[in-house]
Amino acid sequence: MGSGVRAQGSVGRGRFTRRDALRILAIGGVAGAGWGLGALGRAQPLSRSRVLMGTDVHLTVLGPDRDAAAAAAEAALREMARLEALLSRYRADSEVSRLNRQGRVDDASTALLDVLRLAERIHRLGDGGFDVSIQPLLDLYRRRREPPASLPTAEAVERALERVDQRALRIEGRRVTRTRPDLSITLDGIAKGYVVDGGVSALVARGFANVLVEAGGDLVASGDKGAGTPWRLGIRNPRHGPALEARFDARSRAVATSGDYMQPFTPDYAQHHILDPRTGRSAPELASATVLAPDAATADGLATLVMVLGPVRGRALLEDLPDCEGYLVTKQLEVVRTSGFHVIGA
Repeated sequence: MGSGVRAQGSVGRGRFTRRDALRILAIGGVAGAGWGLGALGRAQPLSRSRVLMGTDVHLTVLGPDRDAAAAAAEAALREMARLEALLSRYRADSEVSRLNRQGRVDDASTALLDVLRLAERIHRLGDGGFDVSIQPLLDLYRRRREPPASLPTAEAVERALERVDQRALRIEGRRVTRTRPDLSITLDGIAKGYVVDGGVSALVARGFANVLVEAGGDLVASGDKGAGTPWRLGIRNPRHGPALEARFDARSRAVATSGDYMQPFTPDYAQHHILDPRTGRSAPELASATVLAPDAATADGLATLVMVLGPVRGRALLEDLPDCEGYLVTKQLEVVRTSGFHVIGA
């Protein structure tokens, strides 16, 4: 992201993470002296940052009462932390960890049920190209990245693939069970967006409709940045960061980007962390996929799915979905975008 915001974590030989994929061009203007009474009446920007979900979370809240905005921001961060505690596979006490360990959660939270139902819909949309039970494959590749690094063999991939099948999850009322003892799930490809949505909802519930919430590359630009002006965002070039690939305006939209450069396994980006759960291999066609959607959880899941589907099927899918758009960059750095994705200057 821009405006002095930087991400944690290293990827490949550089220090690019998912949250670098989208650069917020608006925050610097929001926080600067140009945002005075003439532009926004009495509205003033307030920013808060915190580490959640293993990444930096950033909130920008616009409102006339700074104390009320600060209280709302803290409430939003508490809500995001609560959701993380339920959905993170890195926490032993989370519902996801309990499901993986015990095979069932008898009184699942609304958060877990929401995310799993959305994951099921995205799984069906992409004919299995998105699958939350991909954890065995991710574990396999993670072990192979340790020295001496090597890609897993075809036989090892096939064995891991035998444990990938989201259809083995069952939701009955508030009970979630797995029908296979070897199934393990991760919500990394969708839960972060849901947590961002939760933060935005907490802010809106407290009367703050013009906010920007970002975590790990999943972003919601709610309302506008004042005086009817939309938030201006930029997409990072997947090969020449921090150069911008494109700029666009967003008002009450969620945005998420997935890219091969975020966790590459090989220097040429041919092998990377976005795996096709049907083949066990890295998605081969796209360098990055940016998706606009009504909410961040949907944008998050669709960005991952579109990377797997590739430019032709991915674009066609987004064209068919209401209120969804996409900006896709192929491995050859050719741009494929949906008809409703409006780029500034194009």
